[in-house]
Amino acid sequence: MTSALSAVEVMVALFFDKLRYDLNNPQNPTNDRVIFSKGHASPLVYALYAAAGVISEKELDDYRQLSSNLEGHPTPRFKYIDVATGSLGQGLSVGLGMALSARKKKLPYIVYVLMGDSEIAEGSFWEAVELTSYYKIGNIVGIVDVNRLGQSGETMLGWNVDSYKKRIEAFGWRTQMVDGHNFGEILKAFDEVDGESDRSQMIIAKTIKGKGVSFLENKEGWHGRALSEKDFEKAVKELGEVDRTIRGEMAKPSSQLTAFGPDGSQARGVNSSQFEASTKKLKINYKIGEEIATRKAYGEALVKLGEINPDIVALDAEVKNSTYVQIFKEKYPNRFYEMFIAEQNMVSVALGMSTRGYLPFVSTFAAFFTRAFDQVRMSGYSRANVKFIGSHAGVSIGEDGPSQMGLEDIAMFRTIQGSVVLCPADAVASAKLVAAMAEHEGICYMRTARPPTPVIYENNEEFKIGGSKVVRSSAQDGLTIVACGVCVVEAIKAADQLAKEGINVRVIDAYSVKPIDEATLRICAQETNNLIITIEDHYFEGGLGDAVLNVFATNDKVKVYKLAVSKMPMSGKPGELLDWEGISAIGIVKKVEELLG
Repeated sequence: MTSALSAVEVMVALFFDKLRYDLNNPQNPTNDRVIFSKGHASPLVYALYAAAGVISEKELDDYRQLSSNLEGHPTPRFKYIDVATGSLGQGLSVGLGMALSARKKKLPYIVYVLMGDSEIAEGSFWEAVELTSYYKIGNIVGIVDVNRLGQSGETMLGWNVDSYKKRIEAFGWRTQMVDGHNFGEILKAFDEVDGESDRSQMIIAKTIKGKGVSFLENKEGWHGRALSEKDFEKAVKELGEVDRTIRGEMAKPSSQLTAFGPDGSQARGVNSSQFEASTKKLKINYKIGEEIATRKAYGEALVKLGEINPDIVALDAEVKNSTYVQIFKEKYPNRFYEMFIAEQNMVSVALGMSTRGYLPFVSTFAAFFTRAFDQVRMSGYSRANVKFIGSHAGVSIGEDGPSQMGLEDIAMFRTIQGSVVLCPADAVASAKLVAAMAEHEGICYMRTARPPTPVIYENNEEFKIGGSKVVRSSAQDGLTIVACGVCVVEAIKAADQLAKEGINVRVIDAYSVKPIDEATLRICAQETNNLIITIEDHYFEGGLGDAVLNVFATNDKVKVYKLAVSKMPMSGKPGELLDWEGISAIGIVKKVEELLG
């Protein structure tokens, strides 16, 4: 509550004097947007909407209860909230994504982001500050609630608002300092906001945590604590008589566009009718045996899908010549956003753009998504429609060494609620799965490989989320090998070599790791002596092997043996590293012979 009290005057002034917002149509594209980056101030969020007349007193009484949409930190379960907040330092990046969307669609809305002074210590905040200035985005207004106190003590700068001003202005922002409890100063600052400017604007409000309640004001130890009944009565008495009939009115935007519909049904993704059957529209022309890296096939497919859907945008972390998003940039420069080496900011910007109807494809090395995992996690809670592409996955990248090898990415993205995780083996699968991702509503991740791999599928082959391909089989198969990505090629080599020795094995390309094709796995296990070997260029923990184990968790007849990266990675040639980790054709043959004699 104390964090809410410090920002009351600033947000009341914003909501009921400056904001242009149609409460009857929360997804009106011309509505101004508000992000409560300091999500722990949720009592203030709901009090404002109660004052606006859209939350009842009874609903407020259910705050933080299981049956309520008024959660402890705001989420889109409450229809006036665009994104989940509370993991600090991310709101300004999300706001940048929304503001970029407004500029691109030539819409007049302004994005306001309320931040606490504690979160200014987050590096992601400064990533957003520099990128916003770089893109000359003036239709975003940051508000820093400088109340001096964090959760467990004083913030780094305390009430030194001059230091905040100097640091933020150093990045090219225009700043205004106000007494955060003086309506006159606050209203004057908002009146000077210029949404047409090419200079970002930050209001630095000096405030008092717990303002208005003597035993809470500027006191440590009250962050996140609910008041006892006795303290509550004391606080209410100090605040004075409450007029429960007071209501504030928000100004409506001048333009009443309804592109998303009054229920917001299209607010979190592209209009599905625009993109129907995109996998059938996608034209590719690869030749069997041709050596093509899946990362290149991704870039080529994205360009072709961009012709079908104008709402596809691409964001890249300054590795576009390696992820092959550079060809999308060359074709559609106005739909490409360079995010530089700032992956946390990139993910949150994509989240912001997705809430305004764009379909972002976000690319970097698979390994570097690990530093943005919190942003990915919060995108999941925000019900985002964002597509992530991680290139240079596994030890197969070769000489660049372990810092560049994505070996945790499948496990990481599998943990996101409702996510899709894909790992194509060849160019055809890669291209078709990019289209499948675009059709799917929600978070999708696809890992791509650095080395070229042979094309093994015909161009008319279909790939669906949750599917798999049986690429080698016979009636005499002694076991089933389940692989994904570059290891599918190794599994095929192994199967062909074993066949010459009179040992038949089945090979499944489990290109959809999540959801995994349980039906095919169960059938193949039953037909091949209930023996399965999984093979992946990923660590043992949380990858394909664990996904397969989950399928047979209650079936003690099926034996699953995992081959994965187990040794400390190092530089070397791709083939050497696959051999060394025991996940090449040689390692597979050895394991099969061990099991089948």
